[in-house]
Amino acid sequence: MSETTASAEAKEKESTGGKSRAGSKKKSSVSDPSLNIDEIRELADLVDKHGLTDFEFENENIRVRLSKLTAPSAIQAVQPSVTPVSAASVQTIASTIDEPPGAEVEEDLFKITSPIVGTFYRSPGPEKDAYVKEGSHVSPETVVCIVEAMKLMNEIQAETTGEIVKIYVENGQPVEFGQPLFGIKK
Repeated sequence: MSETTASAEAKEKESTGGKSRAGSKKKSSVSDPSLNIDEIRELADLVDKHGLTDFEFENENIRVRLSKLTAPSAIQAVQPSVTPVSAASVQTIASTIDEPPGAEVEEDLFKITSPIVGTFYRSPGPEKDAYVKEGSHVSPETVVCIVEAMKLMNEIQAETTGEIVKIYVENGQPVEFGQPLFGIKK
């Protein structure tokens, strides 16, 4: 029984009130199912044969829904390659993982953070020099940048004495509240 034949027979039975193609009347009662187990198995085979994942049929007497879970795609096994490693190289790798280069320098820096969300500018205007550069010495009142928010230019001060050693943000870049802008070595 093909899929189109099955659906055509079902439509014909519905429209003729239970008559089959030969014209014989089928008993129609609410307690009698309109599909027997063999027909359901045949439907399941059709669903499987045509690669369908869902099939549903409903009339006034019965509702049949067939679903099939798709199997996950096969995972290809990869053979790991094993290379002998000396104990000294393991210690070197472990120490590199524990402390990334420059990590201790970053921890000792005083970070100037953005007090608001906005756009970071290093200079007071496009054609003007930057307020500070890496290596510049600053005091607490020194203006280090501008953060523009809602067309207001907010001057950001250093808040400490020291030397600018790291600039975390590029000119014209959007910044978030609390985002580090500069690193100062005291």
